[in-house]
Amino acid sequence: MTATWSNWTGQQRCAPEAIDRPGSEAEAAEAVSRALKRGLRVRPVGAGHSFTDIACTDGLMIDLSRMNRVLGHDSATGRVRMQAGISIHSLGRELERLGLALENQGDVDYQTVSGAFATATHGTGARFGNLSSRVEAARLVNGAGEVVELSAESDLEGLLAARVSLGALGVLTEVTVRCVPLFTIRRVDEPRPLRETLERLDELVDDSDHFEFFVFPYTQTALTRTSARTDEDPRPTDPRKAWIQERLLENGAFGAVCRVGRAIPPLIPRLNGFITSTFSGSLKVDHSWRVYATPRLVRFTEMEYAIPREHAREAVERVLALIERRRLPINFPIEVRFAAGDDAFLSTAQGRSTCYIAVHVYRGMEFESYFRPVERIMDDYGGRPHWGKRHYQTAATLAARYPDWDRFQAVRARLDPAGVFSNEYLERVLGPVGVPVRA
Repeated sequence: MTATWSNWTGQQRCAPEAIDRPGSEAEAAEAVSRALKRGLRVRPVGAGHSFTDIACTDGLMIDLSRMNRVLGHDSATGRVRMQAGISIHSLGRELERLGLALENQGDVDYQTVSGAFATATHGTGARFGNLSSRVEAARLVNGAGEVVELSAESDLEGLLAARVSLGALGVLTEVTVRCVPLFTIRRVDEPRPLRETLERLDELVDDSDHFEFFVFPYTQTALTRTSARTDEDPRPTDPRKAWIQERLLENGAFGAVCRVGRAIPPLIPRLNGFITSTFSGSLKVDHSWRVYATPRLVRFTEMEYAIPREHAREAVERVLALIERRRLPINFPIEVRFAAGDDAFLSTAQGRSTCYIAVHVYRGMEFESYFRPVERIMDDYGGRPHWGKRHYQTAATLAARYPDWDRFQAVRARLDPAGVFSNEYLERVLGPVGVPVRA
């Protein structure tokens, strides 16, 4: 019987010919070879957290969840070799045992490292790159079913392409990541006036190790999150208090308010004001991987754009003005984060200091009348869409936004000349293998 698969929201579904769950690199290579003999296309999948159809296929889906081990480490250099299917959460726990940590991290930790790296997943912090920027070597099964190793020494072009690959180059099996010594984060969550936050935005970002803020439409309050690396001893949160704060209030109560707003959209401005008014602030001091992660139990769909940092304030103000001018029923906050530039060919922060602006819509609510005009705003700044979140771009509109687009395409043509790993999403955003997008 044909298998079925859906992403975490249930909004993307497909019926692969088969789903293979290899436990080793050799098994992954064997699965690709079998697919080649049958003439099937292949798509790797991690935790399914992407909002797009990036993982969907009618051919063979390779689920990497069993490839979930740390394979080796060097404490002196911080280099850690791991299977690509390990989750960010499991990796954090293993790294703590080794006295190590990821340099930076996003707030969703059940992603696999393969999916996080492939889509340029990031945290926040103007001095820190996205997760993939710390990848120093990778191994993957290419379009011929062969295992290839990519590093600065063996294949620098391949490595710069594979760090953010969209799964277009092959099945990632192993990665080597440069980690840092285990450290503690002191995170302060507090409300600030929105106008003051925007006026002082550069100062708040530059004076913090990690700064981000959320703002609910129709309100004038920014919910800020400021994190600093500290020498303090970790003070783990009491599990009962954490459950009340994170599960009951931040997810349970918020989900209930969202359902009311979905049922009665005219109430949303007042509901957003109510949610904002209940935010009193909090302090958390613990090892970094425990502080960065935030449970996300309320289902939604999302669009996120990476724009040059200098346009952050203007872009946020334009999005908020759009919502109010059109009276859009948006009951999820806008999220604003920052990252350093890097050199991966398809990284959303490639070559520039970056501000990330994310917009969300609660599940079951119409989103195109919000996402499409937001995208047009981001187009004005040369915005690059998050590869795992909704957008309406194509290869023709994206190529000029990436200085090394053609270098990525050359690696893609070399590692997967027959388009074994392609699907409708990749043909839409990258184009067919070997077909030039621009002159």
